[in-house]
Parts: sequence; structure tokens; C-alpha cells
Amino acid sequence: MRVLHIITGLEAGGAEQQLRLLLRHLPTRCDVLTLTRPGQVADGLVADGVRVTDLGMGGNRDVAALFRLAGHIRAGRYDLVHTHLYRACVYGRIAARLAGVRAVVATEHSLGARQLEGRTLNAGIRALYLATERLGRVTVAVSPTVAGLLRGWGVPDRRVRIVPNGIDACRFRFDEVRRKEVRAFYALPEDAYVVGCVGRLVPTKRFEVAVRALALLPADVRLLLIGAGPQERTLLRVARELEIADRILLTGELPYVPDPRHATPDLPAVLSALDVLVAPALEETFGLAVLEALAAGLPVLYTCAPALADLPPEAAPRARQVIGEAEAYARELLRLHAAGPGERDVPDAVRHYSIEHTARQLMDVYTTVLSGHDLEVSSR
Repeated sequence: MRVLHIITGLEAGGAEQQLRLLLRHLPTRCDVLTLTRPGQVADGLVADGVRVTDLGMGGNRDVAALFRLAGHIRAGRYDLVHTHLYRACVYGRIAARLAGVRAVVATEHSLGARQLEGRTLNAGIRALYLATERLGRVTVAVSPTVAGLLRGWGVPDRRVRIVPNGIDACRFRFDEVRRKEVRAFYALPEDAYVVGCVGRLVPTKRFEVAVRALALLPADVRLLLIGAGPQERTLLRVARELEIADRILLTGELPYVPDPRHATPDLPAVLSALDVLVAPALEETFGLAVLEALAAGLPVLYTCAPALADLPPEAAPRARQVIGEAEAYARELLRLHAAGPGERDVPDAVRHYSIEHTARQLMDVYTTVLSGHDLEVSSR
């Protein structure tokens, strides 16, 4: 079986990192094509031995890119095309049909009730999505929340399959040595209480809530913003206005695995250096950063995490939902700070989402699609 994965870009991000992790566990030949912006994840895929092609798409009006994409699919003689993220799903489904490939799977990583990949949903986006969705065989939802939204849009039940994101829990296991190394690298006092936020620095992540909460916390508390994005200047401006800029550190994008070409620590190592993760986004499709933090044995404060929504509370006892703004988060952080560090135990929620299980589920989808049979209706 030859599979081509088409994705909008390969800069650091949840969907992009999940694709790289998944390809390490799929027992089939996979190539990757990015429409634009090859970046850190593209480099990582190449290091893993995956063939990566950059289509060099100039924008949404680059119609010629559609025909280049169809030609690439045809020349590669792929058995199945798997698309990821909105633009890649739209162009990939059309190109696959032009190339004569009808076995098309799409994974919906970033659909929210009001936004899609950080953009406000409108009638045009929805219409184009639904029109091209019919050109594929199945849409994979990464959580029951996303599956429900797809059904609400009008995607038939028989075309929706829930395959949750997976995590390589061993990679995120707490390590005391890495904790000390990372704190030394970022010049963090060993006795500092370190709060972390992980993700793109965009308004939908609401990291400004964490910045404002920091101003309400004791002086020994530090905040690490782990990621990059267009809101970086805004967050720094707010920190300066609150006179806490010296207690905030922006790490930029971090790799999921050590990169010998750079001295920057990887994300699992940095999670070992934290004392708590804060995830104040109002809307998430899965909540991968929450799971990664739980795999590192961290307590987690979150507003939305579909990955935990369908699990019993005892599956993640140190994860607590916080409804509110900076003051609500500050109260919870003060409580955790006063309680002191707990055991770095890995909860059952993490084991529930193993990447090996995700890969097996996805291979079942591939096999069924290639057989021409209909998928079983996914569970509600």
C-alpha cells in the first residue's frame, strides 16, 4: 500500500507533529507533500527517512498548483491519499479525483464550533468544505466533539470515523536530570514555580489569560510560553504594562525530539522543567498539549480539552477545568503553588491515547476504504 499524505504546511503545530509521530507507527509506505511552508516538521520527517515534497503553492488562487498536485499523485501511483488541514483537504480531494484516485481519507484536526484553524467560520468556508468532502470516502475526526460538529454540518454518519490523536507517552516521561538542564539553559531558578503554556501564539489560545494571571501570583512564579506566532508582541506588551516582563520567557517553537543541529531543548524536556500547564483556550478540537503535560506527570488547568471530556474524572485526577478569566486561573495556581509538588504519576487518560492504538485504528480505515466497503457508522 502506497499512501500520500497532503498537508497545508509543515511548520511546528499540533497537526503537523501528530502526522510525524503517526508515520513512525504506520506499517505502510508513506510520502508527504506540503502545499507550502516546509519547516521544522519537514526537516524532522526527512530525518526519519520520509520523502517530503514542497508543492510551492502561491496562495488560494494558485489554480496551477491543483494540476501540479494531481500530476504528483498520478506519477506516484498512490493507492490512497490522506489529507490534513483545511486547504490541503480542499485541494487534495479535488486533485486526487483528477488523478483517478478515489480512495481518499481526510483527517479533521482543527474544526471548532466558531472557528476553523483559527479563522472565523463563514458560509463560504462551510460550502467549499462540504462540496469537496463528497469527493473523499471518509473524514476522520480526532474527537467525538469534532465528529458531532461534522454531523451538524451535514456530513453523513457513514462518512465520519473517530480516530483520536495519539501520544508517545514514554517520550514525555518526567526526568529530573532534564528538569535541571532545562532550567539551567533558560536561567530559571531551581526553586522557581514554573507555569507553562504550549501552542501557537494566536488569540484563540488565550495565552493572555496566563500572562494576566501571572501578575496576581507571587514573585517566585515564572511563565514559559512555548511556541511562536503573531501574538508574540501583544503578549510581551501586556507583560510590560503589568511590569512582569522579567518573569516571562518565550521559548519559540520547540522540536518534539532532540535536534543535534541546535542547542534548544526539545518539548518533552521542557515539560519536565514545568510545575503546571495552563491551557485557557475556549475551543479545542482535541487538547494534545494537555495530554502531553499529563504524560509528564504535570497538574493541568484547562478550559477546553475534548480528549478528557468523554473520560471519567478519575482518568486524569490532576487535571482541573477552569471556567473564567485571569482571576480564576490565578486562584487555581495559588492553590497548586501552596500544595507543593506532587508525585509525577502518569494518569490512565494518557494510556487511553497511545499512538500505537491510533495507528492500528487508522490502518483499519485505510483497509476498509481500499476494499470499497462502507465504514461502520462511528459511535456517537
